[in-house]
Amino acid sequence: MNSHSHNGSVGRPLGGGPGALGRDPPDPEAGHPPQPPHSPGFQVVVAKSEPARSSPGSPRGQPQDQDDEEDDEEDEAGRQGGSGKPPNVGHRLGHRRALFEKRKRLSDYALIFGMFGIVVMVTETELSWGVYTKESLYSFALKCLISLSTVILLGLVVLYHAREIQLFMVDNGADDWRIAMTCERVFLISLELAVCAIHPVPGHYRFTWTARLAFTYAPSVAEADVDVLLSIPMFLRLYLLGRVMLLHSKIFTDASSRSIGALNKITFNTRFVMKTLMTICPGTVLLVFSISSWIIAAWTVRVCERYHDKQEVTSNFLGAMWLISITFLSIGYGDMVPHTYCGKGVCLLTGIMGAGCTALVVAVVARKLELTKAEKHVHNFMMDTQLTKRVKNAAANVLRETWLIYKHTRLVKKPDQARVRKHQRKFLQAIHQLRSVQIEQGKLNDQANTITDLAKTQSVMCDLVSELHAQHEELEARLAALESRLDALGASLQALPGLIAQAIRPPPPPLPPRPGPGLPDQAARSPPAGGRPWPPQTAG
Repeated sequence: MNSHSHNGSVGRPLGGGPGALGRDPPDPEAGHPPQPPHSPGFQVVVAKSEPARSSPGSPRGQPQDQDDEEDDEEDEAGRQGGSGKPPNVGHRLGHRRALFEKRKRLSDYALIFGMFGIVVMVTETELSWGVYTKESLYSFALKCLISLSTVILLGLVVLYHAREIQLFMVDNGADDWRIAMTCERVFLISLELAVCAIHPVPGHYRFTWTARLAFTYAPSVAEADVDVLLSIPMFLRLYLLGRVMLLHSKIFTDASSRSIGALNKITFNTRFVMKTLMTICPGTVLLVFSISSWIIAAWTVRVCERYHDKQEVTSNFLGAMWLISITFLSIGYGDMVPHTYCGKGVCLLTGIMGAGCTALVVAVVARKLELTKAEKHVHNFMMDTQLTKRVKNAAANVLRETWLIYKHTRLVKKPDQARVRKHQRKFLQAIHQLRSVQIEQGKLNDQANTITDLAKTQSVMCDLVSELHAQHEELEARLAALESRLDALGASLQALPGLIAQAIRPPPPPLPPRPGPGLPDQAARSPPAGGRPWPPQTAG
């Protein structure tokens, strides 16, 4: 028998699956050859046959688990090779844009649920003080609603940070999300979850709260609700407002602004957005922040002091507002003081915030009272005109006193010394006045730093650059002429040794005269080397 068993076949329509004809064309990069088209109807798919189990003692047999693991690994590799393609730049940018939108939407939802929990908490606290008690069903229902909103808020925070990690992976080309989980990120996520998780739990729980009254220093003991300790920290959820402002800011969403910031090594965070808002509309930002801080601090002091304020001075909302106002403005009349450490801590933080806001208000007012560039230009022009007139008057006084001194000393027969000393005194005063006016004029010129001065400086620099360019061109022309002359001089120097050698070479010896037709040969007439004469030649 065959060692492989047939498991059967599965029929499916061609138009229904991803491998249908005309729906999924063959991919040449997948590594599989194209399949021939089938006739309409059902496509028969034969399942992979299972290898027969061999006996444990057989040397050629392998365990079934190992074969299954190898088959799974091959299938996984085939799927990755057939469909896994490296994403291009356009795909990454589109994915990044989608993650940005999802992150912004999650931040909006988190702020909505966070503010909803705070509003319900304040409502439940106020109603439980005068309308119903903590044991009532209404209080339990409102606390359950707060718990539900808190659970949803925690889920939104987790999803927000998941999108943050995905953005980190897309920006840095990382494949594993654990690369982005640094110790700092884990700590910040844990801290954020802990802050968002604080809320009044359903039920009625009490504790003994002991405090010492302010003026009498008598101890005060009261049974307080645990919800007081769990309700006040819920205002820490307002940090979500800064995140929403950052994600909805035009500076953060504009790609060109982010590119310019990246080139200048500027991080776009909540601090940068707050600085821009303080630059654009400082008065509105300070007003909103101050009023919000007053209301939150006054309600917190009222909740902290309601168990120990028998006269209902600081536990009243208007009284708490007055206490926070005089603390915020650093006045401190002393007619109202908190009794508990909770109220004292809130007043301390209010005083610190008030000092900072006061400094910011002074800075904003000083900047508003400062002259603009156009106003500075007009003011400097008027002052310069007045100082010029004063300089002319002082110079005229110097000349006049000089002439009067010369007149009363040189042009009269008998000079009057008293009048001369008078004009000399006026002459020195005129010189001192002229120097003082000139010093003031110099200070005004140093302070005048306007657009007109910058334009003049720019025009002067342009003229200087053009003049340097013209001089550079003239210098290049002179250098070219000098190079041509040097080339001619070099050629002349190279020809100079030949000319010198030709001039100092000795003249060659004269050649012997060649015999003519009527003269005997000189060699024939000279005797031989032995001294014997040649024999006489006979004619013919």
